[in-house]
Amino acid sequence: MNAIIDTLLNPWTGLLVVLLFLLKKGIYFVPQNQAYVVERMGKYNTSLTAGLNFIIPFIDRIAYNRSLKEQAFDVPSQSAITQDNISLTVDGILYIKVLDAYKASYGVENYRYAVTQLAQTTMRSEIGKMSLDKTFEEREQLNVAIVDAINEAAQPWGVQVMRYEIKDIDPPRTVLEAMERQMKAERDKRASILESEGERQSAINVAEGQKASVVLQAEADRQEQILRAEGEARAIELVAGAKAAALDVIGKSAATAEGQKAVQLDLATGAIEAKRAIAKESSVVLMDGTKTEAGQTVAEALAIVSAMSQTNMLNKGA
Repeated sequence: MNAIIDTLLNPWTGLLVVLLFLLKKGIYFVPQNQAYVVERMGKYNTSLTAGLNFIIPFIDRIAYNRSLKEQAFDVPSQSAITQDNISLTVDGILYIKVLDAYKASYGVENYRYAVTQLAQTTMRSEIGKMSLDKTFEEREQLNVAIVDAINEAAQPWGVQVMRYEIKDIDPPRTVLEAMERQMKAERDKRASILESEGERQSAINVAEGQKASVVLQAEADRQEQILRAEGEARAIELVAGAKAAALDVIGKSAATAEGQKAVQLDLATGAIEAKRAIAKESSVVLMDGTKTEAGQTVAEALAIVSAMSQTNMLNKGA
């Protein structure tokens, strides 16, 4: 026990303790994406970056600890009036990053509060330049305009606005109801246009179908007439050929003695049938009084055939 007390009362031990205390107060390990602002005797001296850093104890002190990470915080909702005098309630979210720890510490008392207020005033100013419809249609352009305006004003504060996003734009209830009626009317208009366009296309399709049907029917009729005409022509050719062949056979047979007799008989039969038909059709028949017998009629027919035969023989002899 006495040895421990003697060790603690040893001046070298006390000096070692003092050195350790001073070393602890003078060594700082700065985390990544952090910056420590050091003041020496109340005046800015330097900024410590990530890693091992040394300061003079009791003379230097860490005045500010600034995060260099990107920070996001809400911009409170506020009222703004559009170019067409419509009151809106708008809120958003802001993304900022500290670029210079010295300016962020000494350029403004509270850079987050300052940037938030600047974002609100800039938002009101930019919305005042736009109509109500544009605030909904051109939200991206509005965000970009607010970011540019804030960055231009926030340069002395050592911070940069990375992005600004409008979360909600709430117009008055009356305006919402009017917008809903307008959107409903627009939807009804589009539905009517689409319906009429569908009916028009349907009518066109039906007309084209009927047209194609008529064309096909006409083509079928034309083809049918062509085939019928070809069939009739072919039938006429076949009948004519058959008649020609029959006449050729008859002519060859008529050139013989037996053929001549058959021709004479056929002509006589035909003459008798002709007179019989005349007698049936008419109640008055004029006949030669001296030649009323059927035999006489046959004789006349045979005489005609004989005369024709002699004429043919004379023509052959000539």
